[in-house]
Amino acid sequence: MGRGRAKAKQTKVARDLKYRTHDTDLSALARELHGEPDDVGTDEVDNDIDDKWSDYADRRD
Repeated sequence: MGRGRAKAKQTKVARDLKYRTHDTDLSALARELHGEPDDVGTDEVDNDIDDKWSDYADRRD
């Protein structure tokens, strides 16, 4: 017993996901599925972090 409230909430969420209209960016989805690079963000390296942890780097040259 006690599962009724949880099940009702799950049902409500499931219905919301099923019937709510979503603003889907289909071109972004297509780019992701095709493996094309994303133009939105770039990964920048923080040099301060590199300097801080450079003593711990494995230096096998």
